[in-house]
Amino acid sequence: MFRLSILMLMFIGCKPIVSDLYVSKNNDSSDFNDGKIVLSTLEEAINKVNRLRNNGKLHPITIHLEAGEHRITSPIRIGNEQGSLKLIGAGNDKTIIKGSKKLNLSWQKHNSTIWIAKVEKNEIFDALYINGKPQIMARYPNYEENGGHWQGHAADALSKERISSWSNPIGAFLHVMHSGEWGDFHYKITEIDENGEAKLIGGHQNNRPSKMHEKYRMVENVFEELDSPGEWYLDTHDNLYYWPMENIDLANALVEASEQKHLIEIVGTEEKPVSNVEISNLKFEHTQRTFMEKYEPLLRSDWTIYRGGAIFIEGAQDIKIENCEFTNLGGNAIFVSNFNRNIEISNNHIHKIGASAICLVGSPEAVRSPSFQYNEFMPLPKMDTIKGPKNNKYPSNVLVDNNLIYKIGRIEKQTAGVEIAMAMNITVSNNSIYDVPRAGINIGDGTWGGHIIEYNDVFNTVLESGDHGAFNSWGRDRFWHPNRETMDGIVEANPQMPTWDATQTTIIRNNRFRCDHGWDIDLDDGSSNYQIYNNLCLNGGIKLREGFNRTVENNITINNGFHPHVWFKNSNDIFKSNIVFTEHRDIRLQEWGKEVDFNFFPDQKTLLASQNKGVDKHSIFGDPLFEDAKSGNYKLKNNSRAFEIGFKNFDMTGFGVKNKKLKALAKTPNTPIIFFSGVSEKSSVYEWLGAKIKNITTIEERSAAGLNKTAGVLITSIDENSIIGNSELKVGDVIISCQGLEINEFANLMKSFQNDSWLGKLDLLVFRNQKDLKIELALKK
Repeated sequence: MFRLSILMLMFIGCKPIVSDLYVSKNNDSSDFNDGKIVLSTLEEAINKVNRLRNNGKLHPITIHLEAGEHRITSPIRIGNEQGSLKLIGAGNDKTIIKGSKKLNLSWQKHNSTIWIAKVEKNEIFDALYINGKPQIMARYPNYEENGGHWQGHAADALSKERISSWSNPIGAFLHVMHSGEWGDFHYKITEIDENGEAKLIGGHQNNRPSKMHEKYRMVENVFEELDSPGEWYLDTHDNLYYWPMENIDLANALVEASEQKHLIEIVGTEEKPVSNVEISNLKFEHTQRTFMEKYEPLLRSDWTIYRGGAIFIEGAQDIKIENCEFTNLGGNAIFVSNFNRNIEISNNHIHKIGASAICLVGSPEAVRSPSFQYNEFMPLPKMDTIKGPKNNKYPSNVLVDNNLIYKIGRIEKQTAGVEIAMAMNITVSNNSIYDVPRAGINIGDGTWGGHIIEYNDVFNTVLESGDHGAFNSWGRDRFWHPNRETMDGIVEANPQMPTWDATQTTIIRNNRFRCDHGWDIDLDDGSSNYQIYNNLCLNGGIKLREGFNRTVENNITINNGFHPHVWFKNSNDIFKSNIVFTEHRDIRLQEWGKEVDFNFFPDQKTLLASQNKGVDKHSIFGDPLFEDAKSGNYKLKNNSRAFEIGFKNFDMTGFGVKNKKLKALAKTPNTPIIFFSGVSEKSSVYEWLGAKIKNITTIEERSAAGLNKTAGVLITSIDENSIIGNSELKVGDVIISCQGLEINEFANLMKSFQNDSWLGKLDLLVFRNQKDLKIELALKK
């Protein structure tokens, strides 16, 4: 009857407007079904949209993807020709777009633990899923979720002895950290030379060349390393080997292998942008790993990057990605590339992926006189001196809001929850970002600023890198020069030069940051034109390396303080009305900026230590009188003296995701014990890096340890699977010195730790068996 009605309408000249298309895996018709146009695949639906557009239908169209798994055999490409389009699922827990292929396998026993099956000829994949769970490519060392870098690493991963135990290592992958832990490198073994050493290709994934880290290494895709449940290996003869996990019935198991690098590509041009596209209520899974793809440098930051993701957007405007889930991906989740305007990425759940969650990256073609390596510099007479971008090939007016992001960078470590480079006016708000190998939010350069970073909850960061922060930025823009004396002269002669690229002020406000392996807020080389206020910093403090025009005010830095490093003359920097817990930790300053004053310190000794540097003339000290520090409420009571230096209370409840569903899933940071005198929370036993420790307080404890005074910090127990558990420290050791600082009590140890944890190690002196013993404590596994 419905088909007849349609035909009658067409016959009398009334053409129906098709606004909705449906994709159902259970559909056996490619046309009308129960009054709806129902198609079998997303590809068919896009082709149907194309036919409608070619027939002059310009109205908005919605493609409804019904519940089920929708596999794609090539990326779905949405261009300008598709017009206004919505791609909507039945819910991100119901409708799944996968870049994997089902493998129909016939398994046989290979030996007592390993099974073998033949795959189709030349079938190549680097990710395997069984019954929906990711399996482990055969590797050394074995996978351990809490094993640190790559969930397990070993210094001998590429030793000649280990290589000699492999029958055919050609095609194996080596993952290794930068020697300074400034990211990672990835290599593929091409041959073994006459000396038994591996020849490698790769290593292009970092913009700061270095030798390999001697400790943080992992190798995979080697048959002989298939030695534990869940591991698999695909040889060059199309044989798949697998050691099943417990309770897996291989004969009836769902086996999937990733085939696609991208799932959806929204691609237009500035002249003909893709407009008005919405993608919502979908789950995206199973893309290939991309660490061996072509990478490109992001100006003079430490990054190179693969320009791609599960969803890739370029040459678009008015695009919305919302209420989606991204998981089990080999590379980036969302990549917004080059010219884009008015993009919204909101209410998404992004977790367990290989690289970055959200990347907003413009083109170097938009940058005036770009330089790409740390030591490069465009000579001033040849430099374009016009302010701002050269053209429009960059993202602008992008909103990244209310996203839950965690456990990213599972393979690539030069990654972030949100990466911004060569972009303008980006708002990153209300996101919860944690369990990440490096920074939660990273800004790679000063081009062109205007970003707002607000109401985010960013913690448990810098887990596998070094010398970074929960928030991290660079500003190696046109004024930057690798020779400091040359740079000083250039900027002194051209005082407006730092704002040629950083044309607009970037604001960081109302966030909660915690970094236990670096700084909470880290403005690194050259970062300029920032306002930083109303932030709660729970551990790492605030670092400003050389740069210009930064104002830092009304922040709280629990158990830490201010780290100004190698500042310029006439930087115009301001640090005022902040609550700090340590004296300023300055390094090689030429001057102290425009103003460092009116700050609040925990005690007179700490205040005097800063005043002796010639700053903080009007600063005061005391107990800030937090309302409920133990529960994480650092709002000041009405009678706090901190109000005298201009501090103003700010909201302590608005950090992280607001979306109810995501908020129920999101973690929050651990609330720290306040250590320092005048404000310290007294405890008999403290937990630190996996050990329980206490102050030596009685003559009996002093006598038992053989100390010559009642001082020091005693280790009473150690968790074997912890940082201290992996060190040379033992129960009964008394820590008496750290980084050359005498340790009389736990607060002294914490002061040294907070100041120098970014180094990745501490030099301790402990008292054991009546003798002093020097121990270097690595702060990561």
